[in-house]
Amino acid sequence: MSRIRSSFRSCACVCGACPQGEGRKPCRRAENGRIAAMRRSAAVAVTLALAALQAAPAGAAGAAAAEPSADSTSPAAEPLFRITDERIQESSGLAASSRHDGVYWTHNDSGTYGPQIYAVDEQGRTVATVDVVGEGVEARDWEAIAVGPGEDGEPAVFVGDIGDNFHGGWPSIRVYRLPEPRDLADQAIAATTFSFSYEDGGRDAEAMMVDPRDGRIHILSKEVAGGVYAAPEDLDPDATNTLTRVDSAPLYATGASFSPDGAYYAVRTYWAATVYDAADGVGGGRVVDRVPLPESDQGESLAFSHDGRSLLAGTEGADSPVWSVPLELPGAEPGEGGDGASDGPGTAGQGGAAGAGGSGGGTGAAVLIWTGVGLAAVVIAGIALLARRS
Repeated sequence: MSRIRSSFRSCACVCGACPQGEGRKPCRRAENGRIAAMRRSAAVAVTLALAALQAAPAGAAGAAAAEPSADSTSPAAEPLFRITDERIQESSGLAASSRHDGVYWTHNDSGTYGPQIYAVDEQGRTVATVDVVGEGVEARDWEAIAVGPGEDGEPAVFVGDIGDNFHGGWPSIRVYRLPEPRDLADQAIAATTFSFSYEDGGRDAEAMMVDPRDGRIHILSKEVAGGVYAAPEDLDPDATNTLTRVDSAPLYATGASFSPDGAYYAVRTYWAATVYDAADGVGGGRVVDRVPLPESDQGESLAFSHDGRSLLAGTEGADSPVWSVPLELPGAEPGEGGDGASDGPGTAGQGGAAGAGGSGGGTGAAVLIWTGVGLAAVVIAGIALLARRS
């Protein structure tokens, strides 16, 4: 979770954590905390607006109906396990192990936690703790974890230090790659650090996925008009690698994952998950399934199960549940999705729903335009109200 911990109230900062640089500088954390609160308020406003759109007639709501309301839950979803380790208070990422069936990797968010990842079994027990060490490794704002092929083709764990509490203030983000351990035991493993910057400017992100076919990293920004960014095929640990935008992302994406065989990838928000066909890579793939997710306090983690037939969705918090949500991948409709970025993970997680009205044509477009105007008005009103109260 990207948030500002606004306990710093003094006018001078000596912590060196601000992105403007190290040393004693005017501290803006209190102001950034107020801005972050305003953004969270705007996100709540958008959520309420989307929920209200569910009550609109199907022909008028168009694409908005694709995003389930905040309290909708897949009737087949069930808790697979709970993370009971008291050290894991902010599980912010989840990934199925390649070497160990029934084992999932997770980690804490930012704060006082160290650079550690945890192997958790399907009873919620921690079966191994790995200290991630090496040059450049730190737990600045860990938001995602994935498993994919490493440089030698062997399974590797990728940890995404990709959060940005300053919404573009960090000059770069980092991903740490370490070999997945063969033995589930407490140990320290050296990681390779890769630095990245976005081709179109810094931004906050909480979702990362790694293609199991070629090890390519993809990062999804967490924004109203977020993007899917692809890393270079060949990474340079000694330079800053450029992330290239290849598609749009759902509204406030908080997690993403590839299926074990790379045939599909899924993106989650706080409300739902959308699964895309990855036969032609990432970007413009058709939607093959959409599922609402169980209501949670801070739902950020997402992973495919080991057999690829369900999604696992987790949340932050003590004793946090991990839900199993079955998928119906063979039931994909050929007409859904299509060409163009808007048919991939669309701005509101809608895929190709914009044309769902069939013969509606211009009416559907007009509805979408006015829906966008309405959402923008709600967001602006929420920010203005909060600003007045600040």
